Amino acid sequence: MSRNITVGLDGSAESRAAAEWAAREAKLHGLPLRLVHVWEPVPEPMAQAQAQAPLLRAGKLRHWSERIPREAADGLRRRHPGLRVEIEPISGRPMDVLPEAAKDTELLVLGSRGLSGIGGFLVGSVGAAVIAHTDTPVVLVRAGEQAADEHEMDPAGIPSAATAYRPVVLGLDTARPDDTVIAFAFEEAALRGTALRVVHGWNLPPYFAYGLPADAELNAALGRQEAAALAAVLRPWRQKYPDVEVVEESPSGSPANHVIDASREASLVVVGRRVRRSPFGVHIGPVTHAVLHHAAAPVAVVAHD
Repeated sequence: MSRNITVGLDGSAESRAAAEWAAREAKLHGLPLRLVHVWEPVPEPMAQAQAQAPLLRAGKLRHWSERIPREAADGLRRRHPGLRVEIEPISGRPMDVLPEAAKDTELLVLGSRGLSGIGGFLVGSVGAAVIAHTDTPVVLVRAGEQAADEHEMDPAGIPSAATAYRPVVLGLDTARPDDTVIAFAFEEAALRGTALRVVHGWNLPPYFAYGLPADAELNAALGRQEAAALAAVLRPWRQKYPDVEVVEESPSGSPANHVIDASREASLVVVGRRVRRSPFGVHIGPVTHAVLHHAAAPVAVVAHD
């Protein structure tokens, strides 16, 4: 695996936002940034009609496949002095090429279309396929994401990229905690010099769901039990990262909704995805799926066994 941060680039607004985020992430890690521009060859029926569609000629496509990443790289170098930017144009289908490109990087960053009027993501087929078919952490960045969105407001209440980072949010299932996901979240919080807000949502067991009156004492006891389980999972990580402030939250209710709510004040949201080796279908998991579609901050999906 190469020591770099990779971003998929196609010239769209969302991929440009992803490239800017990836450049900031690369500087945090002290790594080079690799721009992978995927361009699809002209289908044969269209290639035969080149005389009527000159813009589709192979030479024109190759020209744009080189121009888009070159201009993007030049801009990133100007805006991020000292950042090493590499360019890699690749011909093929994005959903085939990007999972392969992800095998040769530490982190893959993709753009995601923002939902009009609603903070969150609309994850397309390419993003979903890449997430489901790579073991490399993948970050989705919505169109319009700005550096200031990841930072606290300045004392005058004005957005600023010069203030402290907002917390990193980790959605954690204490029944199946995974070290890979937890370590990723702690590292990202440490790099940003910010707190790690760990959210563990939980629901009442199924046998409490029907025919029982509300029991405040029972709910409180279950809440203490869930909080203790969360504390036990995080205790060794607190010792390993003593400089990272950890905020533990274990509210009852939908885990996805609680992580989505926390994302509104986050610089980054981290969720896990269990690896399934079946080559068929897109398997992301219901909580991660919901967070990807509705989070208000960039979302990192970390695969684990």
